[in-house]
Amino acid sequence: MPEVLESITPGTLRGEAVLVAGAGITGRAVLAALAPLGARTTLTDDSASALTSYARQGVAVIDPGDAVERMSDFGLVVTSPGFPPTAPVLAAAAAAGVPIWGDVELAWRLDQSGRFGPPRQWLVVTGTNGKTTTTSMLYAMLQAAGRRAVLCGNIGEPVLDLLDQPADVLAVELSSFQLHWAPSLRPDAGVVLNVAEDHLDWHGSMQAYVQAKARALTGRIAVGGLDDPRAAGLLKAAPAPMRVGFRLGEPGPGEVGVRDGAIVDRAFGDALVLAATDTIPVAGPVGVLDALAAACLARAVDVPASAIADALATFRVGRHRAEVVAVDDGITYVDDSKATNPHAAQASISAYPRVVWVAGGLFKGASADELVAAIASRLVGVVLIGQDRIVVGNALSRHAPDVPVVELVTGEDSGVREKADSFGSGVTYVTRVVEVGDRPTAQAVMTAVVDAARDLARSGDTVLLAPAGASFDQFSGYGHRGDSFAAAVRAIVG
Repeated sequence: MPEVLESITPGTLRGEAVLVAGAGITGRAVLAALAPLGARTTLTDDSASALTSYARQGVAVIDPGDAVERMSDFGLVVTSPGFPPTAPVLAAAAAAGVPIWGDVELAWRLDQSGRFGPPRQWLVVTGTNGKTTTTSMLYAMLQAAGRRAVLCGNIGEPVLDLLDQPADVLAVELSSFQLHWAPSLRPDAGVVLNVAEDHLDWHGSMQAYVQAKARALTGRIAVGGLDDPRAAGLLKAAPAPMRVGFRLGEPGPGEVGVRDGAIVDRAFGDALVLAATDTIPVAGPVGVLDALAAACLARAVDVPASAIADALATFRVGRHRAEVVAVDDGITYVDDSKATNPHAAQASISAYPRVVWVAGGLFKGASADELVAAIASRLVGVVLIGQDRIVVGNALSRHAPDVPVVELVTGEDSGVREKADSFGSGVTYVTRVVEVGDRPTAQAVMTAVVDAARDLARSGDTVLLAPAGASFDQFSGYGHRGDSFAAAVRAIVG
């Protein structure tokens, strides 16, 4: 940890010039948290309209270009997690030796300072996939045990907004972005569920992405998924005094696993049965893994087995996470729009024997080859959408050449994707142009998706929206994408 970072504490921020990077939800929370500390804040953002709006409210604002030029005027930068290290403002801060905190770093330091009473127990969940479900399960376990707990972080409200709430435990979902900008975080217990290619465009390399995830394992208890090689490696190298692994198989000493259809804890005392796996309401092995991870963190703060069992029995999966939309003519339509990277899509598809896969979007530098090779035997058809659909199409041509593919071409692409060998000679596909005016609407895209998928599916099949890519090329977010899919399904199949 750089010495300059340690020299700044919440108590020394009075009168300090602090640059807040990001005018969204996180930026608002940061401004609100810094105001009582007496810091002199200035807000910057790439959106001129956002800065104008804040300026009208009396907030000091600065254009990013001017902030770069005047970086030496600031003693600290607090950034929203969406800003990568290469962002000009943050690169300038690093070059000038100005410390950079994320909102989670600020929240951690405020909590540890005792400003809101005794510091909470932080239970941190990260991983490429399964973070939200695991954190939600953990929160349900804490509630079932009667613990005063708060659900926060990447899952919903910023931690900063909830520090004044009466709580003893924080169930915190953290992304790799948030962890990157939280160098002093030392959670009471933290888990890395899994690590696969994602957000390489933000981090710049797989190594940097993995290192960010590893920050969840620097506290008192480190927890890692032993069935995932990278997560297992991070756990082995973790500096935490206590390390706990979880696996789908029989647990060894110091592990939580599955024996005779039950989750068994061999890490926090004598072997103890926590819950039956058939009560977990999330399809496939991924649901069991999420429950195992949540149970590890719950046991780390002495949640009893009865509370863990009760929480899992009554747990409900969140929206757009393997959510069954409809069943018609023996075909099941499932919205797993939250599967925004190849690793998540693989876990989703693996829960079903025969799948018409709706895939595509923004792949953020990730490859689709490993994914397609792993799930090729389950595919009975594929519908491709979005900016990086060719990434999936080319992988299909290499690893699943006999699977029929429907590529939905929109807008400017409609004139260039019309050859039958676009994905290689082995792939059969049909081009459908979806246009409403100059630009196709989200609903028009999904109506065409469901039409195409229904043509490919037969009774017993699952039409699965698990895109393996982010949604911002055609939709406002994964929720908008999932809602558009569900609306199209209901309109077409009733």
